[in-house]
Amino acid sequence: MALLQEKDRNYLKDLFSKELKNNVKLIFFYGEDCEYCDLESQLLDEVRELSDKIVVEKYHKDSEVAKRYNVEYTPALIVTLDDGEDKGVRFYGIPSGHEFGTLIQTIVTFGNSATPQLSPETVAKLQSLDKPVKISVFVTPTCPYCPRAALTALNMALASDKVTAEVVEANEFFDLSEQFGVSSVPHIAVNRNPDKFFIGAYPEPQFLQQVLDLAE
Repeated sequence: MALLQEKDRNYLKDLFSKELKNNVKLIFFYGEDCEYCDLESQLLDEVRELSDKIVVEKYHKDSEVAKRYNVEYTPALIVTLDDGEDKGVRFYGIPSGHEFGTLIQTIVTFGNSATPQLSPETVAKLQSLDKPVKISVFVTPTCPYCPRAALTALNMALASDKVTAEVVEANEFFDLSEQFGVSSVPHIAVNRNPDKFFIGAYPEPQFLQQVLDLAE
């Protein structure tokens, strides 16, 4: 049974035909004892059918490719341009519900040469970073505010090679959520430090300031 409804397929076909100027590669990683891997694999196959500019590659979590991208959990999805260069954009857990929209918007952004959708001021501050920063955005499929926080973080990764952004489905990775004290979403942790976090879909300038302050 198809996961995407016909009306959604038609909408996305039209969107991709208008917005994707270059190829976008979706690199998917799976493993054993992965409850949602098969479902996400099917979802990506259905998305791939909607545009000849979308490429899907699939690898086991123990593969050399997974090691190259430092994949830590499955299901994992890394979005890149056609050359496969790591832009620091990761999804851990199936992007369903509101987060499917986050994935679609990320594909569109990459389809326009991965130009970050951020203000010049934010981009300049991110490009001046002198040490790595990892932004972990914990989300759930039913959270209407999570896509805004997730997309802000993902765009920050595109703006600087010092930034990695990962969108983590909190319910799928319960142990990780518990470790980070996630009680409401979006929960944004910085540099994988459970004590360095903020909660909420902040406007871009405040989001950036929180990240910079917590990264100190």
